Amino acid sequence: MIDLLKILVEPLVDNIDDVRIDQIDRGNTVVLEIRVNPEDMGRVIGRRGRRAQAIRSVMRAKAKLENKRVIVDIVDPE
Repeated sequence: MIDLLKILVEPLVDNIDDVRIDQIDRGNTVVLEIRVNPEDMGRVIGRRGRRAQAIRSVMRAKAKLENKRVIVDIVDPE
């Protein structure tokens, strides 16, 4: 699932080297945490969160094919 998420996120950002995706497995649920450069946060989230919702929708469809549940978190860099 990480590979698909990278395919979706990397074209949106200017700093590709700063993209980090962590996968945490919790039984039937997979948590994917996206970390990007602070300058790219707006590009990944999109206006009114539309890009973030689109990314989550695609990942939910992929998870459903694997009989899993997915949570996609865009982690705020600190």
